[in-house]
Amino acid sequence: MSMDISSFPLFNQQYSQLYSLFQEALDDMGKNENNTTINSKRRRTRYDEDEEPTMKKPFKEILTSLLILDNEAKLDYEQANGPLSVSDNRNKTEAMDQYAQDNNTHYSEFSQLDDIRTKRARRSSPAVISGVAGTEPGGADGCGSGQRRLWVKDRSKAWWERCNHPDFPEEEFRRAFRMSRATFNMICDELDPIINKKDTMLRAAIPVRQRVAVCIWRLATGEPLRLVSKRFGLGISTCHKLVLEVCSAIKTVLMPKFLQWPDEEKLEKIKEEFESFSGIENVCGSLYTTHIPIIAPKVKVAAYFNKRHTERNHKTSYSITVQGVVDPKGIFTDVCIGWPGSMPDDQVLEKSALYQRGNKGLLRGVWVVGNSGYPLLDWVLVPYTHQNLTWTQHAFNEKMEGIQRVAKDAFGRLKGRWGCLQKRTEVKLEDLPVVLGACCVLHNICEMRSEDFESEFRVEVFDDEIVPERSLRSVTSAQARDHIAHNLLHHGFAGFL
Repeated sequence: MSMDISSFPLFNQQYSQLYSLFQEALDDMGKNENNTTINSKRRRTRYDEDEEPTMKKPFKEILTSLLILDNEAKLDYEQANGPLSVSDNRNKTEAMDQYAQDNNTHYSEFSQLDDIRTKRARRSSPAVISGVAGTEPGGADGCGSGQRRLWVKDRSKAWWERCNHPDFPEEEFRRAFRMSRATFNMICDELDPIINKKDTMLRAAIPVRQRVAVCIWRLATGEPLRLVSKRFGLGISTCHKLVLEVCSAIKTVLMPKFLQWPDEEKLEKIKEEFESFSGIENVCGSLYTTHIPIIAPKVKVAAYFNKRHTERNHKTSYSITVQGVVDPKGIFTDVCIGWPGSMPDDQVLEKSALYQRGNKGLLRGVWVVGNSGYPLLDWVLVPYTHQNLTWTQHAFNEKMEGIQRVAKDAFGRLKGRWGCLQKRTEVKLEDLPVVLGACCVLHNICEMRSEDFESEFRVEVFDDEIVPERSLRSVTSAQARDHIAHNLLHHGFAGFL
């Protein structure tokens, strides 16, 4: 039954009696509504059309009764007094406006009560409310407790607290972070001025040691960020941010100290060490380029497609390159990071700062030894690549392979020590050079401090070597190479390694 409530001709004493009866019924319903649960408001919208709410049934019955009484009163009045007057209509309108206003006030109070109950239910949810930073008594929080209270998720830091304890075994610490506690402490001390944060009124800052540990453990294991989050009791986004911040600090603070081209004094020692086991004079470094797997980028996909790795692994591969020069101890003295994996070694070399330094004559009188993937230049010495080698040329290649082995072993320890280099990383492409540069710096620190390298972490580096189309770019260097090979034969250094 549908009805227009504004058509009731109620007025005078008849209206007062009926309205009182109607108001008492509404009050009874209000008491019943106040006893309902906080979800009664939602349930009202889910009733089926054939199944009306029980609280609305008496309301309809009352309206039906009122309509019948109203019609009877209208007939009796018209028989006795004639049609309704204008003043009667005005009284009727005022009465119904008052009724509508009272009805709206009643349901507004009920809605406010429902909101209050909902808020109380939320406060009782299983979240942890923690006081984070101290404030003055009676401060901005208005409760005089001396602390601001925030909603935070409770995460366990038990693993990190155990690792950070002085009684934690040194061997387990080295396995977790690929370095001794003393080296870890040194890195923390060096980075403290850059990454140290102060406590705020809202939360306590993450300690420097934990910040560094998150980064190093992530680089060492290559585990996904969700596992890093569980280990250290921090949010996933927080862990990702810490890794990038610490890697950037390593590049800014530690790279100038631990990864630089050697000065004259160090260069002389390097040349002596290379000559001692190869017999080749004036070698200042061993050059090598490796590939780091990545997730297919969103732009320039073809540039990062690694055809050689795809064919060998029978799986679509994308990569970026890391070119490095190492000394006889496997310490990096120069790196070039980030060029697409589709580029061959000679093109990567041409894009590097090392190539610019060599073309400017800054490497005159020294050799950087590379494999057959590089061209023969005035300062780059490579093995013979043509067919039908003489015994002297073959012996020379064996000596060159010994020098190249130093670089390959260094990259093997780099990838073995920092497991993130063996997996497709979650880091964005534009952030990868900073992360990979940090791995090279940390590798140098460990090598310089004679950190033990577990044999189980050792990785055999294998990268295809493509001979450049123009492998011979310097006639003078070709003659110098022949002279070196001849001297090796006559001075007894031509034996096999």
